[in-house]
Amino acid sequence: MSQLISDCDGQNLIVILSDQHTRQAIGAMGHKVVKTPNLDRLAESGTLFRQAYCNAPICVPSRATLATGRYAFEIEKWDNCKPYNGAETSWGHRLAGQGHLAASIGKLHFRSEEDDNGFSPELLPLHVVNGIGNLFTICRNPLPVARKFAGLISDAGAGNSSYIEYDRDIINQAINWIREYGLKQEKPWVLFVSLVCPHPPWIAPPKFFELYSLKDIDFPRAYCLDERPLHPGLEDFRHFLGIKGEFGEEIVRRVVATYYGMISYLDDNIGKLLTAVNESSLKNTMRFLYTSDHGESMGQKGLFSKQNMFEESVGIPMILAGADIPKGHICDTPVQLIDVFPTVMDCAGATPDEKDKSLQGSSLVSIANGNSFDRTIFSEQHCAGASSAVYMVRRGQHKLVKYMQGYPSQFFDLEADPLELTDLGSVPEYENLISDLEKCLRSILDPEAIDKKAKNDQWQRLEAAGGIENIVSKGSQGYTPAPGENPE
Repeated sequence: MSQLISDCDGQNLIVILSDQHTRQAIGAMGHKVVKTPNLDRLAESGTLFRQAYCNAPICVPSRATLATGRYAFEIEKWDNCKPYNGAETSWGHRLAGQGHLAASIGKLHFRSEEDDNGFSPELLPLHVVNGIGNLFTICRNPLPVARKFAGLISDAGAGNSSYIEYDRDIINQAINWIREYGLKQEKPWVLFVSLVCPHPPWIAPPKFFELYSLKDIDFPRAYCLDERPLHPGLEDFRHFLGIKGEFGEEIVRRVVATYYGMISYLDDNIGKLLTAVNESSLKNTMRFLYTSDHGESMGQKGLFSKQNMFEESVGIPMILAGADIPKGHICDTPVQLIDVFPTVMDCAGATPDEKDKSLQGSSLVSIANGNSFDRTIFSEQHCAGASSAVYMVRRGQHKLVKYMQGYPSQFFDLEADPLELTDLGSVPEYENLISDLEKCLRSILDPEAIDKKAKNDQWQRLEAAGGIENIVSKGSQGYTPAPGENPE
């Protein structure tokens, strides 16, 4: 256990979560193309965590880890159709139990608003379809092909979508909530504002799409067939998404430009929220935490979407600002989404429960203030193209990706090779380092046993729904529909 709680005084906290925002795509991270002036200013007013990770690079498990502070395998939230349902204690439950208000506006991707998820109120929620989610993603033997996905890439561009409108509604509701309820709470409160951009469909409002000229777009590294790594585990992800071939250069540039446009739209919405707070009498009572549920490959190494364990997919942005947070600080201590639980408790001035001593996360307030220490980062994937479990462990500059399918492990030196273009997994001189990281992985979980447990659980759910052939024949929805929108 490495949980750290600081001595900071409790203040109101707004947690802003985006969906599918890769770590590097922020101006404050040194990106030379994407425009994020509001997030850049937030970073200047606080601490930017340069090495932040999700603990499961796909929506539903990742959001369950954020809520509970526990790894996905600990709470058996393996996939996008095993959603959080309030059974495990969330930080919202902990706060409510001590008289703090924890309110939610926007996407949760839990089972249902009928569950006690720890939030009150729960406004404009987006949950998994019918409380079940997308069973197509747990069809793993054989792996099917999600045929709608390639169309999301080729159809990317300027326009309007239900997600664009949904984010607009979320921000308006959040601003109204702050003005109406923010000053009425006796104890520090937490507002969870959860936006859907830049998750596909990749459609950006014209104003933001036009910020990016296709000729100026940074073409993805190692995208082409003769450049990309052809590791069998990566080929499984490409097969599942239907992207084993190449898209034309114009299509690739357009989808990247659209993704950046959606990030700029996200940034603009965040700016409206920050402005509303700064113009209110709450200005000096606030802390802000910005992060995302996972990243996005966006063509790097011939991959799109999340699921894989490259930094583009498993790496996320993380910014903390407010009282007692160093300003203009860049922190290189690795952090992760399970750190949100102790951070929220810390910021609100709440008292940790005895049952939370087993949590592996640490308060970002404490880390930002210099309590740096060696950390092990862990992430896992059990669905959506992972034919068997895929685990990632990072310690120091070294990173191991372990595939339970019998595929060779990948190993990277992130200091010498931050873009992960050189897989050292089969280089003899790294055998001892690889062995050490595998021991580290096995100190966290039994990888074979967890892989088997997840597969058995998924098989039972597929059988209850009519079997894998029945599920595959129905196809896969491209994305979870916004409230009021029907799934296709």
